[in-house]
Amino acid sequence: MEDELMVGSEYLWPGRFHERLHISTRQYTRIARDWVTSTGLEAGAYGTHSMRRTKVAQIYKKTGNLRAVQLVLGHTKKAGTVQYLGVELEDALAIADAIEI
Repeated sequence: MEDELMVGSEYLWPGRFHERLHISTRQYTRIARDWVTSTGLEAGAYGTHSMRRTKVAQIYKKTGNLRAVQLVLGHTKKAGTVQYLGVELEDALAIADAIEI
């Protein structure tokens, strides 16, 4: 974070060259693969999308807050978020039952 290329950048990982504002998706994929490999896990079992999906699935599982997940994902419709997470009817009913009015 103290790297001189980071100063004034709105990106966590700015590009290595001044004409690039941020790293490419290929570079990000390579970084993610290296992180997974460094933990001793099989890199082929994890990808950038699976990590994104896992994070929001954990948010939903711990909070039951579908709206928060929708906002994090940038979805415009809750139906799309429900489909993305694979929320089942049983999950929805269990959450509804857990909330007392």
